[in-house]
Amino acid sequence: MAAKDMAMIGAYAFMAGLLVAVVLGLAPGILSKTYTVLLLGVLGIIVGLLNIGDKELQLYMVANIAFLAGAAGFQAVLASLPIAGFTAYLIAIVQNITLFVAPGAAVVALKALYDLSKD
Repeated sequence: MAAKDMAMIGAYAFMAGLLVAVVLGLAPGILSKTYTVLLLGVLGIIVGLLNIGDKELQLYMVANIAFLAGAAGFQAVLASLPIAGFTAYLIAIVQNITLFVAPGAAVVALKALYDLSKD
């Protein structure tokens, strides 16, 4: 498969992962928690493997670290808001996006560690 085709699959997997994370955050009963984690994790790994090349590696890792740190703080802020019903959906969406992003970050970090150890 050509590199361009792989990049397109990675781009579609990223969009699909975000869409699935939002949909499952708004309608949490569609899938069990196990299948939600599995689906988002697999999509995240696909994105990490297919979408991130050597040129994007550093920016991707910085963006992931910033998102994962910010998401934790954002969830705490949302949890303290008095409108509990609406914020529960927002918290679920942020948690699902975290479940999607973290496996990709782990795969890319392992790739970076491997590349560093070769030199």
